Amino acid sequence: MRHYIILFYALILEKYRQLLMISDTSIKFIFLPGFNKLRNFNAKARAYSEFINAKKKVPAYRKFLKTKNFVKPSFTGFTPNISEIPVIDKENYVKVYSLNSRCVNGSIPKAGVVIDESSGSSGTPTNWVRGSKERFRNTQFIKFGMYQLFGKDPMFIINTFALGAWATGMNISMSCLAFAKVKSLGPDLIKIENTINEFGKGHKYIIMGYPPFLKHLVDHIKFNLFEYDISFIFGGESMSEGMRDYLLKKGIKKVYSSYGASDLELNISSESEFTISLRRALRDNKILREKILKYTGALPMIFQYNPADFLIEESENGELITTICRPDYIAPKIRYNIHDKGHIIQHSVLYKILKELNLEKKITPSKTDLPILLHYGRSDMTVSFFGANISPTDIQEVIYLLPELSKVSNSFALKTIEDEHGDKQLIISIELLKNTKVNQLNSKNFKTTFFEKLEDVNQDFKKSNEIAHDQNKTQLLFFKYNTGSFADNDIRIKAKYIN
Repeated sequence: MRHYIILFYALILEKYRQLLMISDTSIKFIFLPGFNKLRNFNAKARAYSEFINAKKKVPAYRKFLKTKNFVKPSFTGFTPNISEIPVIDKENYVKVYSLNSRCVNGSIPKAGVVIDESSGSSGTPTNWVRGSKERFRNTQFIKFGMYQLFGKDPMFIINTFALGAWATGMNISMSCLAFAKVKSLGPDLIKIENTINEFGKGHKYIIMGYPPFLKHLVDHIKFNLFEYDISFIFGGESMSEGMRDYLLKKGIKKVYSSYGASDLELNISSESEFTISLRRALRDNKILREKILKYTGALPMIFQYNPADFLIEESENGELITTICRPDYIAPKIRYNIHDKGHIIQHSVLYKILKELNLEKKITPSKTDLPILLHYGRSDMTVSFFGANISPTDIQEVIYLLPELSKVSNSFALKTIEDEHGDKQLIISIELLKNTKVNQLNSKNFKTTFFEKLEDVNQDFKKSNEIAHDQNKTQLLFFKYNTGSFADNDIRIKAKYIN
């Protein structure tokens, strides 16, 4: 009986949602404060509905559940226990089952479908399909979000993300056409400069791109940015508050991040003045960090999201597991793990902590009480560089593609840094075996060969390396055994990691 009640309830929720999506005014009711307990219940109801739908209509998902001997989750009262549903990810689901079988009714629709890709290890691309209904729904929320951040004055969006089959580039352009003028240029500084010069100062420019390129643009554009109304939206990787300050001081009006994933949805959540002020408070207050943050290292990016659309759970090892609760997705995602590290804090819990520390007045008030997502980056030791995800597996593969290097390598490390100018660099450090001379591998030609091989292994890096500029160079460094960052390494740790 509860099964049918929840399915009926989820259907009513969707009909109600459709009514609210009619206008920019009515959509605000979706985010009204004071309803988070209801939103959390609605998320589980809608997730249960999507689970049942995928089980019935998606051949791959049905087969996957059979391998796990899983039928359906139990209930606690009228709440379905979604956490009982087996987790899927790229390894156990996407790579195992064909693209067609992962779609509703076992086939890709004949029309109205956008297919984009992301590449992983060995350069083998993974294709993702997005239907017209889900793209329309995403467009509606992007439009609403942009109005909240920048107002309803006409916008001129310049898309500098890598174009082509990559998920972000063209999908962003198509989504923004509904409410703005859009010019998709890719990361081409000269074309951006020419465009702004031609169209002049009478526009509200929103330039979208990866953080390193936006930094490069600010440093090299040949006109006074203070004379123009230019804001940035970035994605693909994090940005330090130091870099944000730098961009603002150079004349950029606003700088916001958006969180999404090619595997899931391009716009799961976004920054606001509230989340930025919270992140800056975390940067400046050690006690606040101790009370809120779960993991050490760089500050997480901070977003707010709607739990009724995206049910986000935290696994035992701190990975974010996401269920898309919206219907009409061609390839449903039920408890999908992209292996991002993070956690959730409820708005009410956060403000209790802020009041305890007398910090509530230092934080820009939020327009809503949606939960806060703290995103620390990839949990699988992947680093991001100009939007490309580079994993230790990629580096390991390159090392073993170069026999002269594999014979003398003991360990390696990946990291991205910002130099004193705020420019991002990718640094790959390799620890050599005992009695190996550094000079024998330290030639310019060898380093060129190394990165050429990395481009073959990871095609996203190939694209990113094409748009990186002189001050954003990749570096390959060699260290003698047990020296530098490899000194006093714990021998119990596997010889592949990130600094």
